Amino acid sequence: MPRFAAPRTVFGILLMLITAGSVGLAGGIEAAGIAAIGLVVMLLIAAPPTEPERIAAAIPDSDDVAVADVIDAIFEPVLLIADNRVAAANRAGRALLGEHILGEDVRVAIRHPAAAERLLEGENVESPAPLHLAGLGSRDQHWEMRIHALPRGQRIVHLSDRTGSHAADRIRVDFVANASHELRTPLASILGFIETLEDAADDPETSARFLKVMDAEARRMQRLIDDLMSLSRIEAEKYRAPDDSVDLGTLAQEVRTELAATSPRRAADIAIELGDAPPVRGDRVQLSQLLHNIIGNAMKYGRDGSPVRVTLRRSSETMLCLCVSDESEGIGPEHLPRLTERFYRVDSSRSRAAGGTGLGLAIVKHIVERHRGRLDIASTVGQGTTVTILLPLATPSEPV
Repeated sequence: MPRFAAPRTVFGILLMLITAGSVGLAGGIEAAGIAAIGLVVMLLIAAPPTEPERIAAAIPDSDDVAVADVIDAIFEPVLLIADNRVAAANRAGRALLGEHILGEDVRVAIRHPAAAERLLEGENVESPAPLHLAGLGSRDQHWEMRIHALPRGQRIVHLSDRTGSHAADRIRVDFVANASHELRTPLASILGFIETLEDAADDPETSARFLKVMDAEARRMQRLIDDLMSLSRIEAEKYRAPDDSVDLGTLAQEVRTELAATSPRRAADIAIELGDAPPVRGDRVQLSQLLHNIIGNAMKYGRDGSPVRVTLRRSSETMLCLCVSDESEGIGPEHLPRLTERFYRVDSSRSRAAGGTGLGLAIVKHIVERHRGRLDIASTVGQGTTVTILLPLATPSEPV
């Protein structure tokens, strides 16, 4: 016959849930979580802990749960502070700050000036707002610290890892700054030539030359805006896998024809080799853009007259391998990990001269991710570069 929990435990859990729910409605999910942690400690600790390495001893009733087990189940660092010392810490807290923190002054355990200042404000004072701690644990980590006051002068310190969100914020800031710079440069050229053109209105030859430059810069801005919009659309759809069936061999032939319209001499160097290449599961428009970007890069950066090889073959029972290789100056190994970053260029002046926006490979990466495929870029300095992409095959039921 199973035993039921002691009445005070049941009552305590109910009280904890009711209080946490009310706090959640008033102050949000994070506040409710802090309140729940505090109530667990209040309900299960009848007196200050007798051993610094434990939050509390197990309750005599064998059906009750030890406080240490409850707190250890929380995946973020939680410290119990009594008399400004770390009375106990859960597993995550000890992993972050070290096993030695038990029994230490909390300002020594959390070695951060801002944290020490907040903890000195008073034992019964809760933190009015999350405190941002940069460099705690490691130089690149970012944490938020919250303090919750308990009876008997005890406090709970809760640390939330915000490293990921901070990195995402930095990416957004850098992206906006780079996009603004890339747009400002051609815009400044256009405005400057307009002013000069006004003074050279009577010189048809000069006017024609200036208008040609202005047209090139305007088209450069258009390409950049188009790439930014494409990237935005692809990211918006990244959680929805495409479900159409696409013949990549036929699509590659179409892309070669389109590229020949703008660069007929170089497009003649494209050699498409089709092995056993069944249709893939994908988005036809995005896969066309992917082919345009990687074949276009091979044409631009490969040596004049050298072949651009496009190979399609079955890689396994479920994947198709697309391989595009060129004969070029190659790319140094230190650049390879960053090639798919937005606006990253190995040679900025050469990239801009070739009409690149700095977003081509970033778009390729996001298209591959949306298609649940894999991307690899290999290069040997002085020999050339090979881009290899694996894409899932279409199932027989998917229409072409």
